[in-house]
Amino acid sequence: TALNPWDVMLCVSGTAIACENALVVAIICYSPALRTPMFVLVGSLATADLLAGLGLILNFVFQYVIRSETVSLLTVGFLVASFAASVSSLLAITVDRYLSLYNALTYYSERTVLCIHTMLAGAWGVSLCLGLLPVLGWNCLHDRAACSVVRPLTKSNVTLLSASFFLIFLIMLHLYIEICKIVCRHAHQIALQQHFLTASHYVATKKGVSTLAIILGTFGASWLPFAIYCVVGDPDYPSVYTYATLLPATYNSMINPIIYAYRNQEIQRSMWVLFCGCLQAKVSFRSRSPSDV
Repeated sequence: TALNPWDVMLCVSGTAIACENALVVAIICYSPALRTPMFVLVGSLATADLLAGLGLILNFVFQYVIRSETVSLLTVGFLVASFAASVSSLLAITVDRYLSLYNALTYYSERTVLCIHTMLAGAWGVSLCLGLLPVLGWNCLHDRAACSVVRPLTKSNVTLLSASFFLIFLIMLHLYIEICKIVCRHAHQIALQQHFLTASHYVATKKGVSTLAIILGTFGASWLPFAIYCVVGDPDYPSVYTYATLLPATYNSMINPIIYAYRNQEIQRSMWVLFCGCLQAKVSFRSRSPSDV
């Protein structure tokens, strides 16, 4: 079978995703200091994105090497579960950031650790169930009329996945708006205490709000086109439309480690230790809290 350039680009994207996130997972597993709830969430996100990258690679290999309906279902189910876990982990990180600001005094407690673990268990459990649906029979292998723009998923299946994404996106949007309100309120309180808002406070507040907008904007720009096309698209449309909306969605897993991991100074320090074997004494690092954005 002739190689489809879109499949090649998805495979290349999956390779980049797997390499980036494998490094994050290795750093978190290697460093005993990175055991806080914040890094558990980042590790969950990196693991989900790593699996998604591997899924894209396996899908390419099996599509051109081992052509089997069973293998196709398994790889599609694997990809659905991985990307669902990635999006769910992003939601968990957003909730964690909100709680770290809203309940700042009680955030560092055993209750928070239990809450984080419960969120992750629920997120991965739901993601696994979504991935098993096509494998357990919710597919269109024997009913072509029920196929969606993403074969072999059915129209009702992709509608469920898209509705779940829209719900998660709205929740994240609401939480980030609340986070912006809290950040601005804190800046206002500092201004009242000091009788004026210093330039540094204004710059920090503006930077925080801008970063939140970039995070949410990147997430929405990556996934919204694909989610919308899954609802309004028709399986008779050219497959190039599916590829053109799916490829940007994979870029979100490529950008996640940059936003949530490599910008963190604790992970930067662990990278120095991992690759150099020692940390230069002249290099100083500041511990970051979950609310740092």
